[in-house]
Amino acid sequence: MPAILYLSRADVEGLGISVADVIRDLEAAFAAKSRGEVEMPPKPGIHPRPDSFIHAMPAYVRSSDIAGLKWISGFPDNPSRGLPYISGLMILNDPATGVPLAVMDASWITAVRTGAATAVAAKYLARREATHLAFIGCGVQARSNLDALAVVQPRLADVLAYDIRPEAAEAFAEYGQTRHRLRVMVCRTPEEAVRGAELIVTAAPILKHPTPVLLPEWLRPGAFLCTLDFDSSVTPAAFQAVDVLCADDVAQLDFYRLDGYFRGVPDRLVDLGDIVAGRAKGRERPDARIISINLGLALEDVVTAHRICQVARAAGAGRELGL
Repeated sequence: MPAILYLSRADVEGLGISVADVIRDLEAAFAAKSRGEVEMPPKPGIHPRPDSFIHAMPAYVRSSDIAGLKWISGFPDNPSRGLPYISGLMILNDPATGVPLAVMDASWITAVRTGAATAVAAKYLARREATHLAFIGCGVQARSNLDALAVVQPRLADVLAYDIRPEAAEAFAEYGQTRHRLRVMVCRTPEEAVRGAELIVTAAPILKHPTPVLLPEWLRPGAFLCTLDFDSSVTPAAFQAVDVLCADDVAQLDFYRLDGYFRGVPDRLVDLGDIVAGRAKGRERPDARIISINLGLALEDVVTAHRICQVARAAGAGRELGL
């Protein structure tokens, strides 16, 4: 039996893989999904505590012959325990035999691929001349999304940051100013952040029974919003008011409707993969208001993990473990 390559979080982070490479990988994967070249069932999950989840996320990208599964958890109370909100493992399998090839920490993958998916959506749906970006929620995902959006939005200059924990917003502001040399303003309310922005990312915890606050009148003409937190931040009225409503996977969003999520989201959703592949229209007017609901997909994880595995083997990183 062949050995498995094991990569710790430090191993993965130390490989120096660029977010630009991950964005390109995901863009190709979304187009492959539109062509019917991805097998990706809705992710099953268990929920040991209120608003927590542990999900299994399998995918097979036939065009690249990549197969794997992410076992990922999200526990909102973890930060108060000194633990990360998101943690998990990624497994790659040999598509020809099913034998596991690699096991790696999924924290870096989850953060970076989520930001990269937002960047793919923004590339097709946001105005290229946008300069002001707002974040509702300033944790790990805010940083990774800022890193990725800085790649595809060349005129980005100002960031507006809101978090229910002011210290998180302040820490994020320091990151944006130091890492990207951007002007970052910490806002006192979500409205203050959103009204001043052309690009908006909502990255609060995902809640089964949310109390969303983001109203349609806060969205200026031409605004692009990517929601990473399901319907926790965006009101049904805002979803209904926008000109274009997109999802990274419409079938999975409909699956979540069965569990009580997205009840206020209308049924006129366009699939992001179809937009990337040129099979559906995205932004057609500069003043169109657009929302992309990014659930986070297993195809993003497997293609990112595949790149990690290739780079790691070439660099001799990680450890070989027997089954």
